[in-house]
Amino acid sequence: MRVEFLYWEGCPSHPTALADLRTAMEELGLDPASIEVREVESDAQAGRERFAGSPTIRIDGADLQAPGEGEPFGLTCRVYRRRDGRISPNPDPADLRDELRRAMTAAAAHRS
Repeated sequence: MRVEFLYWEGCPSHPTALADLRTAMEELGLDPASIEVREVESDAQAGRERFAGSPTIRIDGADLQAPGEGEPFGLTCRVYRRRDGRISPNPDPADLRDELRRAMTAAAAHRS
């Protein structure tokens, strides 16, 4: 399983999101050291990375909450919708755990 964490240093929410991701991985028995952490430093890089804002978390190439159609890529802070409907600068930790579990199940099925 490939877990990517992309961030822009100008956005203050990324340390909390990375800590939440590491915790979720530990809870599921996954190695948080395997997270590919990359800083996005320019708009050109944001376009190449399809970076919809900081923080962006991808599991096996799929964005945790895919950006809307036509949403621009660039150096900006990201907004997530939590399960209770609130808007947050970080994804819901329950969503992180669920997506990691889904990827683990898919990887296990692929191996068998």
